[in-house]
Amino acid sequence: MEKAKKIFNVKLFYRRICLILYDVISVVLASYIAILWRYDFHLDLIPKHFMRPIERMLPLNILATLVIFYAMRLYSSLWAFAGETELQNIVVACTLSTLADGIGLQFFKITAQAVPRSYYPAYLAVLVVCIFASRFSYRFFRSLKHKQQNKKNKISVMVIGAGEAANVIIKEIVNSNFSTMVIKCIIDDDKGKWGRYIQGIKVVGGREKIVECADVYDVDEIIVAMPSASRLEIRNILEICKDTNCKLRSLPGMYQLVNGEVNISKLRDVEVEDLLGRDPITVDMDSILGYVQGKVVLVTGGGGSIGSELCRQIATHRPRQLVIVDIYENSVYDVQQELKSNFPELDLVVLIASVRNTNRMNYIFSKYKPDIVYHAAAHKHVPLMEDSPTEAIKNNVFGTFKTAQAAAMSGVRRFVMISTDKAVNPTNIMGASKRICEMIIQTFDKHYETEFVAVRFGNVLGSNGSVIPLFRKQIAAGGPVTVTHPDIIRYFMTIPEAVSLVLQAGAYAKGGEIFVLDMGEPVKILTLAENLIKLSGFRVGEDIKIEFTGLRPGEKLYEELLMDEEGMKETANRMIHIGKPIELDEHEFFAQLKELKDECQIENSDIRPLIQKIVPTYHYEEGQKMEKSH
Repeated sequence: MEKAKKIFNVKLFYRRICLILYDVISVVLASYIAILWRYDFHLDLIPKHFMRPIERMLPLNILATLVIFYAMRLYSSLWAFAGETELQNIVVACTLSTLADGIGLQFFKITAQAVPRSYYPAYLAVLVVCIFASRFSYRFFRSLKHKQQNKKNKISVMVIGAGEAANVIIKEIVNSNFSTMVIKCIIDDDKGKWGRYIQGIKVVGGREKIVECADVYDVDEIIVAMPSASRLEIRNILEICKDTNCKLRSLPGMYQLVNGEVNISKLRDVEVEDLLGRDPITVDMDSILGYVQGKVVLVTGGGGSIGSELCRQIATHRPRQLVIVDIYENSVYDVQQELKSNFPELDLVVLIASVRNTNRMNYIFSKYKPDIVYHAAAHKHVPLMEDSPTEAIKNNVFGTFKTAQAAAMSGVRRFVMISTDKAVNPTNIMGASKRICEMIIQTFDKHYETEFVAVRFGNVLGSNGSVIPLFRKQIAAGGPVTVTHPDIIRYFMTIPEAVSLVLQAGAYAKGGEIFVLDMGEPVKILTLAENLIKLSGFRVGEDIKIEFTGLRPGEKLYEELLMDEEGMKETANRMIHIGKPIELDEHEFFAQLKELKDECQIENSDIRPLIQKIVPTYHYEEGQKMEKSH
């Protein structure tokens, strides 16, 4: 190691000696060429009273110039990566050298004028050219070498967007020693840029040229470098790109460009979320901050996809204390470490507990006395809950009952339960259990000072158990991608969007409401699968096949967000609506809950008829009934 260091230092020393010798020659050349220039390069025409001061000053001029160059770091910069700053340093250093030379010439002058006035600009121009050539020639030849090497690269790339972000990305790819990509063409809708070049790459036309140029240039990958474009514009571009069978990558957003973080490492694969075609949902952060800041907030199910994002966003609003409760230690441990790293000042408590444990929940609530509770703990996998219905009821229904009761008894100010669109006209145990939870919440609100509300929304992209991670695994394995039915549709929203709206709905709560999030237009699962295959650079049906497996037990072709009798009321946020509470007989409801609890304790698997009595809108197939077991 020490030997290698010495060899490196010797190389660096010789390199600097060569630069110094070159600069000495440059000063000499600049001095003589400047005066020769004035007399049309006829040496015999130059008066001796002009030549003599130049020759006398030359040794001092060389010494002064070397000192100035050293001070301006012209011997310590990495010229392979030289840019505007280094060029400015060269110009300033050469200007200072010219001034020093002028002062010295006045000292050695023989006549009234040491040299012709034209000598100084000529000297400066020649010196700048010589120094620039020495410092930037290495970069120039290195760039030529990279371009030759890039021609041998295997991945042909099209860049969409001819702005600053594209310039940075193209520059890095062209100059990189490690890139396997070669830029073939650039697409931009600005007609003023057509036919022009960025880093030697031609802007060939607008978006209508994408498919044609992908074929002509045999493009393998498309990079969308449009960080400031709207989601709708990005979606329209991606819709065109899907027909090219090219892999798609993009920059995450505008802030990378603003922060100077645009580079190849920031590129990401284009996700299905990019095809939703809408801008990110915005929320009133001030209203959220107003009721979370300085409060003790408790989140159940804090290790799950929704619960963990709740914790992240709550942490940004400066709560007095954040208490996370979850039964699964592995996932909640990851969340704990993330929050500790990102929010070192946060008063964070992480507890392992089951919402089904009455004593444990009562203890936690009495000790930490939370002001606000977000109840996200639940069993959510529809097919699994169809096979284990009593577990769904124990965890979802009675876990919610016990948590809500502990909250009410400890004086919690606001209790927000996470519900689902599957609670509307449910056809599965999971949805029915969530509908019962909503009924519990609305009933509790009438009898306690705690404001109990529920927030109902559809599927979230990328959550645990959602179709997108499953599709990605299937594509990575070479297929097939499995879809239950060609006509099945779902509402989708990103996890951060859903959680932001949950937080704002909590801020709107007055008690008893079922908040319904506007999920936008529903999306066909088949379309999602096809898009994900295309975005991965494969051809549907040829490279990756799609197989239809049939609807699973309890699965519907479409989900609803509101029951017919609920109606809908607007809030200040157009994305959040309030469903009208449904009247119910409380005495009968609690009696039915008691019966349901007893049946679950004796592990009666045939509890669906009883659930249907509690939730009349619940419908199930008779074949799903199972014999009573003890």
